[in-house]
This record gives sequence, C-alpha cells and structure tokens, in this order.
Amino acid sequence: MGPASIPPRTGVARLCLWSLGYAARRWPGLLTVVVMTLLKTGLEVLKPWPMKVLVDQVLSDKPAPEVLKLLPGPATPDNLLAWCVAGTVLLFLLGWAAALGLAYASIGFGQRMVFDLAGDLFGRLQRLSLRFHSRKPLGDSIRRVTTDCGCVSTIVVDALLPVATSVISLGAMFGILWQIDSTLALLALAVVPYMIVVFRVYAGPMEARSTRHEEAEGRLYNVVEETLSAIPVVQAFGLEEQAEGRFRKTTRAIFDATWSMRSVELQFKVLMGLATAAGTAAVVWLGARHALDGRVSVGDILIFLSYLASLYAPLEALMYTPFTIQQAAGSARRVREILETDPEVKDRPGARPLATAFGHVCLKDVSFGYEPGRPVLHGVSLEARPGETVAIVGATGAGKSTLVSLVPRFFDPWEGRITFDGVDVRDVQLQDLRGRVSLVLQESFLFPLTVAENIAYGRPGASRNEIEAAARAANAHVFIGRLPRGYDTVVGERGATLSGGERQRLAIARALLKDAPVLILDEPTSALDAETEGLLLAALERLMAGRTTFVIAHRFSMVRRADRIVVIQGGKIVESGTHVELLKAGGSYHRLHELQAPPAVSGAVV
Repeated sequence: MGPASIPPRTGVARLCLWSLGYAARRWPGLLTVVVMTLLKTGLEVLKPWPMKVLVDQVLSDKPAPEVLKLLPGPATPDNLLAWCVAGTVLLFLLGWAAALGLAYASIGFGQRMVFDLAGDLFGRLQRLSLRFHSRKPLGDSIRRVTTDCGCVSTIVVDALLPVATSVISLGAMFGILWQIDSTLALLALAVVPYMIVVFRVYAGPMEARSTRHEEAEGRLYNVVEETLSAIPVVQAFGLEEQAEGRFRKTTRAIFDATWSMRSVELQFKVLMGLATAAGTAAVVWLGARHALDGRVSVGDILIFLSYLASLYAPLEALMYTPFTIQQAAGSARRVREILETDPEVKDRPGARPLATAFGHVCLKDVSFGYEPGRPVLHGVSLEARPGETVAIVGATGAGKSTLVSLVPRFFDPWEGRITFDGVDVRDVQLQDLRGRVSLVLQESFLFPLTVAENIAYGRPGASRNEIEAAARAANAHVFIGRLPRGYDTVVGERGATLSGGERQRLAIARALLKDAPVLILDEPTSALDAETEGLLLAALERLMAGRTTFVIAHRFSMVRRADRIVVIQGGKIVESGTHVELLKAGGSYHRLHELQAPPAVSGAVV
C-alpha cells in the first residue's frame, strides 16, 4: 500500500492498539510501571489519614477507633501525636520513593519503545525505493525517525497508563468519599458534565493548532537540511543572508503556531481549573454545614477535601487524555505512513538466491519511467556476456543511468524482463542479487569511518591484509600511508578530507574487495582532471578484469576500451558496435566523438 492509499486520519483507537503493540514488546518494563503506579496510588490514598487522627483524636480528644488501639503503646494524645508524625514522614518517604521509581521506570520503558519504533522505521526507510526517497525531503525523513517516533511513548506513557491510573484512583477516592458523606461525594461529581462540554468545545481547535505547529517544525527541518547540504553553493553565491531570512521566516511561523496552540491550551486549563475550584467551593460550603450540624467531624472534612483534590486530578487527566493522544496522533500517522508503505521493489514469494555467479546480464524489451505516462526507456534489449565490458553513451537525459539502475533492481521495469545468469531478477532474492553487483559512481560516497572501514563497507568481515591488497590494486595504498593514522584514519563527512581522486580510489578499492561478478561504472572519472583520470584508469582496468562491466562515460578515454559500445537516444538503443566500427559508421557515436576530439585529429580513428 503506497502513501496515497493510507487513510489521512487513522482512528484514535487504532493508534492506541498499535502503540500497545510496542508496549507489549517491552512487557517487563510495562509490568514494572504498572506495579509502581499501583503502589504510588495506594500511598496517595493513605496520606491524609494521619491528619484525621491528629484533628479528631489528638486535638479534639475524640475516642480512638479500634484500629488505632492496635498500635504499640496507649492510645493517649501524646502517643497518637508521635504516631501521626511518624506516619506522615513514613508515607512521605514511601511516596517519594514510589514516585522516583515510577519516574525511572516510565522513562526507561518509554525510551525503549521509542527506540524500537525508530529502529523499525529506519529499517523500512532503507528498504523503500529510490523513487520514494527522491520525492521525500531528507529533513522530513530525519524528523520522522528522530522526533515523530516519540509518539509511541506519549500515547502509552503519557496517555493510556494515566487513564488506567486515573480510573483506579477515581474508584478508590470516590469509594472513600462516599463512605464519609455520600451527598458531598455526589456534589463533587456535579462538575463532570461541565468539564465534558469544555473538552468537546476545545478538542477540535487544540488538535488543529497542534497539527499546524507540527507542520511548521517539519518545514524548519527541511530548511536547515537543504541549506547545510548546499553550503558550498550558498557561500559561492553569497546567499547567506537570504538563507537566514528563510530560517527566520520559518521560525516565525513556528512561534505563531506555538503561541496559537499554547493560548488555546491555556484557555482550556483555566476553564478546567474553574470547574475544580467551583466544585471545591461547593464542597467546602456544604461540608462546613454538615460539620456544624454534627453529621461529620472536622477530621472527616479535612480528609474529604484532601481526597477531593485527588479526585479532580484524575478527572482532569481523563479530560486531557484525548488531547494528549491527538497531539501525538499527527506524529503517529506520519510514522505509520512510512511503516505501511510497501517497498516498490521487494522479494517475490519463493524468491531464491542465485545458484551461479557468472555475470551474464540480459535486458529484453525493457520499458521504464519514473512517472506514469512518461517512459524514459522504450523497448531496450541489451546483452552483456560474462567478462564483457559494455559502454553506454548518449546525451544527458538519454536514459543511461536509468538503464544500469535496473540491473541491481533499484527499480523494476514496466515491461520486459531482466535476467541474471538466465534467471529473472525478480525471482532472485534482492539481497543476493545486489551482493553480486558493485558500483563506482561519479560522486563516491564515503562514511565518517576509518579508511579501512570504508573500503570494507561492502564486505565487513574482510581482513586487514585483504583490505590493503584491494587498496594496492586501486593505487590507493601510497596516499593512505601518508594519512595521519594510515588505514585507521577517520575520513570527514562524505570524505570531505580527501581529494576527488583519493575518494574515487577508495571507491575502487571497495568494489575490488567486494569482488562481485557484475560492475557498474557510472561516470567514475568525469569530475576529475585529465591527470588524475589517467592515474585512475590503470586501477579501473584491474577492477574491470574478468567482470561483466557496464560503463557510463562522456569521456572516450574509457569508452574506447570497451568490448562493445551502445548509443542511447531518447530512451532507445540506436547504435551498437566497437569504437572503430561506430566511428566508421559515421552515425551518432561519430558525432559525439567529434565533439570531444581535438580539431587537428578530428577525423582520426583513435
């Protein structure tokens, strides 16, 4: 199911069930949180009772109930006062310990759920197609992993568990209040209808403003990512102030959205507080009348008022719960959008590993495009035999890179089929297929790891001797030896601490170490000067030896060495042959060659 088919508003109940699935993964942590919550709630219930004994038995000298006679020592005012003080301190310490334990348990439980979800999301993002990633801003994807995954903790720890706690607390508190004075208990609940009406009025505006705030923050991530990724261009054109203006404009939008959201939240809290204040005032007035009439003691009124605060707190929590879930719902839907997006390229049922690895690649009547109704390739047929080098040339936008991207199944063709050693690539396990293909691209991507780790990226278990042998074959060993820590030197982000030629040599070493039967070279030297290119050609020839190689290049220094050259125009193969044959034919290849050949030798066959 693609993003377009995902319901824009997944039901709250479904989001809660989905979040509870991650809670179930961490059930020991969930059980710890529940136990600590029950313990804390029980201690909250006991806290007011020393005050009742102090008022009724110590200060008023009323007869002690039978339960107090079970305490050691006589039931005298002095002895009971000591027990009141000791009980108050003990309950405070136990309550503090329970609250601290609950906080630690909740943080650990919540963070583990977040990391579980982030891991699932990151894994899914890695398996989605290049087409998906080309349509999603990088900053947006980063925010989904780093920020939006916190929704699962918000829903479970901040909403669902407090609901369960509130229900238990309400039951316990109301039961005690009913035993003290049933009339006062019913009066305390008289504000509930008003609280429900307030929630219904404010739920929609709070959710809308929360969504607006979330979208504004997402735009900020995109602005920062886009600007920092293009920092050389920004500095080259002197557009720092313009970039700062975009940043300030986005932050102002976030401020406006935050202010709007918080103002509505504040109004909601004030109206909820008004309800609890009115309820408390009514109980105080009627409770005082009952105490004056002798229906309850002063201690009972104090107990009642203490429990009344504990009654209204869970009531307010219950009212806030839907809003808390709605706040997290936007993030949860963004996360689920990715998790419920099926990879366009995936293993078919029954897909198997390749039994052979000769590197015989065949494309038969292949058509493909990135957008419906706009094909890039039209009925292309091409065969590359084991060990053969096939060069693909043509104008920019002709479909060269698109063609070779179908071999490792970065995309699947609309029509036709591609076979690897006689097996349709869609019937091969994707991981196994890509393990048989190496790539050296125009812009070699290096990770901020050591040189050795970058070379061994496609084969993590390689030994140091194997890594060094690949580096020697790629003509990289000498410059690596000059680095501060040799093979253990950590390269900068995207290899920024190395020159373009050095980065390409590491990429060649990486491909050599992977030792795949099929090699794709996509403009590997086009960004280099002629001298550096000459140094790399020997390494590339060693890399290509014995492998089925597809070469995309505008420079004919590499193309002329190919066993076969195919020319693509408008997504179709218009010529095929050797360098000499195509020059003699005087067609498209000859014209492309003429554009690069020096005038004095423009007609020579090189």
